[in-house]
Amino acid sequence: MSFATIKRFLRNKSVIIGGTLILIVVFCAVFASVISPHDPFVMDPANSNQPPSREHPLGTDNLGRDLMTRLFYGARVSLQVGLVAVGFAMTFGSALGLIAGYYGGWLDILIMRVVDIFLSFPVILLAIAFVAALGPGTFNLMLALAMVAWTQYTRVVRSSVLALKEEEFVLAARTIGASSFRIMTTYILPNALAPIIVLATLGLGTAVISESTLSFLGLGIRPPAASWGNTLNFGLRFIREAPHLSTFPGIAIMLTVLGFNLLGNGIRDVTDPKLSRN
Repeated sequence: MSFATIKRFLRNKSVIIGGTLILIVVFCAVFASVISPHDPFVMDPANSNQPPSREHPLGTDNLGRDLMTRLFYGARVSLQVGLVAVGFAMTFGSALGLIAGYYGGWLDILIMRVVDIFLSFPVILLAIAFVAALGPGTFNLMLALAMVAWTQYTRVVRSSVLALKEEEFVLAARTIGASSFRIMTTYILPNALAPIIVLATLGLGTAVISESTLSFLGLGIRPPAASWGNTLNFGLRFIREAPHLSTFPGIAIMLTVLGFNLLGNGIRDVTDPKLSRN
């Protein structure tokens, strides 16, 4: 990465604001056991649904557990699910996009028709169907989210490969006898990384929302594990007497997704030659 590119990153407000929000969330998730004096699983029914106080800055939930601690540990779950799901979807989808764009022909037609079939279903409904078939649980949730997200990477990478495979440096590699695998991984893929990174950053925000939605519906992270989605589910039952149970998890989800979206948009602005400014 050149010094000029680093300067553009540091001057981009979306990168700075989005990156700061994400760093705060990551810090809270990684050091949850250090910065919170409470145990996320210890129940105190006598102090259930308490409003924010000095001892419990964000109040307590319906079982008397410290809400701030639950949100910190819930951030771990959201980031873990998002990173694994996006990582798998990015790897699988990018590989198929490389193959479809580079070889073309019937292989391209077959892969893209499968992509079209997946895209014909609403994402959240497809995710619900996969989780219902696989069963609830963290691993199954990550797998289901990856299975509905890989198509985006396939389409983006295929488009990039179609443009790059006719470039002179690729033709020169073919001339000197480079194998198709070497051309795809050494010459084409590195030049297609920018849109993949942008899509992955935005996809992390989508994964956080999807995980929270499925957990809210009882199809994702199961209690007593801390999750923003199941915390919202419990909060909905006590929305009148304890609105903080729904308010604070909602704010956490909103800020995290906002951070990923701002960061993704900033990276796009910096890496896209048509949008970046010197």
